Amino acid sequence: MILTAVTLLSLALCGAACAGDHHAHEYLERREYPQVPLAPPYRPLVWGDLNVIHTTDTHGWLLGHQKSSWAEPYYSGDLGDFSSFVTHMKQIAIDKGVDLLLIDSGDLHDGTGLSDGYPPGDVDAHESNKFLERLPYDLMTIGNHELYVYADTYDMYTNFVPHLAGRYLTSNVNITIFDSDGKPESVPVGNRYTKFTTRKGRRITSLGVIFNFTLNDVNTTVQTVEDMVKEQWFVEAIAEEPDVFVLIGHMPVSYDSWPTVFNAVRAVHPLTPILIFGGHTHIRDCRQHDGRSMALESGRYMETIGHLGADLDAAKDNRDNITFTRRYLDQNRVTYEYHTQTSNQTFDTNDGRSITCGLRELASSFDLSYLYGTAHQDYTMSQNPYPSNGSLLSLFIEDAVPYALAINNTRDSIPNIIIINSWALRFDLFKGSFTRNDQLTIMQYKDSFLYIANVTSSIANEVLPALNNPMATKRKRDETKDAIWSRKIDDARDSALLKETNHHPGVGRRGAMSGNWTFGYVTRDSYPDADVADDTLHTALPYYTAPYYIGSNPPNVTADTPIDVVFLNYLGGDIIGILNSLQKDKNYTTDDVSLYSPTLTNEILGLYAQAM
Repeated sequence: MILTAVTLLSLALCGAACAGDHHAHEYLERREYPQVPLAPPYRPLVWGDLNVIHTTDTHGWLLGHQKSSWAEPYYSGDLGDFSSFVTHMKQIAIDKGVDLLLIDSGDLHDGTGLSDGYPPGDVDAHESNKFLERLPYDLMTIGNHELYVYADTYDMYTNFVPHLAGRYLTSNVNITIFDSDGKPESVPVGNRYTKFTTRKGRRITSLGVIFNFTLNDVNTTVQTVEDMVKEQWFVEAIAEEPDVFVLIGHMPVSYDSWPTVFNAVRAVHPLTPILIFGGHTHIRDCRQHDGRSMALESGRYMETIGHLGADLDAAKDNRDNITFTRRYLDQNRVTYEYHTQTSNQTFDTNDGRSITCGLRELASSFDLSYLYGTAHQDYTMSQNPYPSNGSLLSLFIEDAVPYALAINNTRDSIPNIIIINSWALRFDLFKGSFTRNDQLTIMQYKDSFLYIANVTSSIANEVLPALNNPMATKRKRDETKDAIWSRKIDDARDSALLKETNHHPGVGRRGAMSGNWTFGYVTRDSYPDADVADDTLHTALPYYTAPYYIGSNPPNVTADTPIDVVFLNYLGGDIIGILNSLQKDKNYTTDDVSLYSPTLTNEILGLYAQAM
């Protein structure tokens, strides 16, 4: 059966709830759910005696996905809807006589205008995080995007963490604070661990771990996972056996350091149930380390809500494997109403409705609906091949960047080639209005463009292939694997991981737009019943890989013509090294690098859209 997506409370009621802000009401009208059919889940959730609702890598997507291109409507719920869902699920857990925890694995910052559209002088996500504070999270942990800027970390430490009352866990992350005399002290951002008892009397020990991150700002410290498990506090924290260990962290459940933590606990407690909730790689994934443990990762960007159920009572006082279930829920009201057995008239709670209206008012105050222009088609990161007319990478590097960098630039008449990394872009550009929120969602980083002048065209045209040659790409993967990855990499959905966890048959965009398919996530994770993980059945959208580095169209000049090599500021070392390897006439150094344009990356698409 197909249910319509028009599941918001009536416009009049929501408008009344947001009364007093005409702009918020206008934003609400634009935010109203698309008039398209959405498939509901195809079977109820399986409840255990301990259950967890899991979020991770929300990155400011608190108003959900607001575009009508597939499969965005399946992720169109907002934080207010999610709040109402959690309230209903908590009551269902009480009625069933079971436990239900709400857990988040980090990365609240950097992703949409709600987190990044703040006025000068304010702090990223300070305002949007106030709405997350209103949800009854039992456990939360820190992500790498809370650590790039000291002001963001300090804001979390002083304003957000206290709301969790000891349940915001940072087992291997410290912040340096200063007393009134300026004396520094390094302290945990949150608690290193916590122990608590659930409503049904289960004793839980929890830790919150981040991967071996090295790009954190000054006055923040990330201890390696390997050193953390040797600390005396860690030994003492896990010494007493609980009913279950609940380990949360901003760390992928595959290909990272969870085995280090898991094995340290298992060495002391060989049979105690262990639940792990990870994040960072933006995928749906699940893995078991043994028959009495389960590790879950629940996607990104408020697209996915994870649900895990565990039958712990049946595994008491024996060595039997534990029965686990896991499900990846599409984040929309059809999903929520199906699982809570509510209707459009009975689903919304007062708190949920208030959160939705408050977020819309915040969007209005940040002027996120400011219109730059209109996109006449979808431009995607991976649903169209690169290069192609539907590729956002092609649009950005071949059209938008050359146009924007030429504005008021005295070097505009000099031929150039422009090189960026393809993972610098964070999300698709969909058909319709292109607003300030879209600009910040696709590219919010404020990176600059540098250049090296007077490089002969024949040499300049070899730089991009050299960056992308298999050995260079392998080195880049090896360099970044330990960090899984720096911020410039972790926001792209890595093709190797996606191929393992999501099945992508060759169905074209035309089929998606025809209405003959219900497009969305099709997950095959690492759990034995890998094909039944998704809550709603879909046909997968097409997926195409792209090079790590992409470049503008080479200028039509002779091989010996001197041109500018233009690149993003953090690529300078690689570019210099390659230029010196390609020729011996000149030894390039940082002295040869200059600022090409005052235009920053987060301004490119807005400037281009205004001109089109």
